Amino acid sequence: MGSKSVESRNIPLWKKVLVFLAFEIVFTSVTMPLMIFYGPFQNVKKTMVGMSWATLNHQYIARAFLSQQAIERIIGNDFAVNPMDENEGIQKLDFSVVHTDKIDIYNIRGTTFQGKLMVVYDPTRIAVGYSNQMPLSGETTSTIAKRSNAIAAINAGGFKDSPESGWTGTGGIPYGFIIHNGKIIYDEEQDESLPQETVAFTSDGMLIVGYHTIDSLKKIGIKEGITFGPALIVNGRPTIPEGSDGGWGYAPRTVIGQRANGEVLLLVVDGRSISSFGASLADCMNILLAQGCVNAANLDGGSSATMYYNGKVINKPSNSLGERAVPTVFMVMP
Repeated sequence: MGSKSVESRNIPLWKKVLVFLAFEIVFTSVTMPLMIFYGPFQNVKKTMVGMSWATLNHQYIARAFLSQQAIERIIGNDFAVNPMDENEGIQKLDFSVVHTDKIDIYNIRGTTFQGKLMVVYDPTRIAVGYSNQMPLSGETTSTIAKRSNAIAAINAGGFKDSPESGWTGTGGIPYGFIIHNGKIIYDEEQDESLPQETVAFTSDGMLIVGYHTIDSLKKIGIKEGITFGPALIVNGRPTIPEGSDGGWGYAPRTVIGQRANGEVLLLVVDGRSISSFGASLADCMNILLAQGCVNAANLDGGSSATMYYNGKVINKPSNSLGERAVPTVFMVMP
């Protein structure tokens, strides 16, 4: 009996360390979510809920701890301009298109992020590209761009996962609509009178953002467009109030905007890495405001955030496998 008790007290140090680490992992796994979602740290809660909600495949994290009403209350009050209001009207700019092949690319840096900003001086060169494997699968931004002989491209709209794909995010089923060369390629809702979050270009190169119906878009001659958002700048006014991060946390971002003279800005921010944690919606909005944009909208971000130029991807997508398959892109044509 005595020898057994001595042996039990002489537990090797490495075993004690493993037991301690296992306890810490279990304790942290249980208590950390409770502290985040039910604790007194409102900013932390808002950031985590926003990051979960903006990442379509991980919305279950927020839903596991909070009701739909609570989620909407936490992230729903961050926009000063309600982009759902059709009365906001179609954006109207008075510019003369300068047909040029000029494109400039700049490095963008912030406290928590780095990325690329592309300036396209001729807005009529912007076109929508889409996967030719819908609805089974999306394609990478570079694949769609190369097939279309595009000079540059960024990812555009979001997508749903399908049971057939095992819910793995193949990018095959787009959200909302796709319009290319003035034709409706895809419309999830099958209702042209239903307002949808719009990022689109008219035949003369004017960017339209906010909620609009396909019927109203047809009347103004929309040539290229997809469904996504939210709008970040509408008719020169920022939609996110000062002091707010936009409610979606920090993540890789893709954003598109237009200056009053028609120039189009394509912004992609890297994220989920040591060198670039990610940006908030407010960060992206403020970058485009500083660059003179009068209309701008958020595009699909996260692992999808990709910028392609001159035959290669020039940012650092956060997807561990490289580029992610997406349903749509905005391309810069020759």
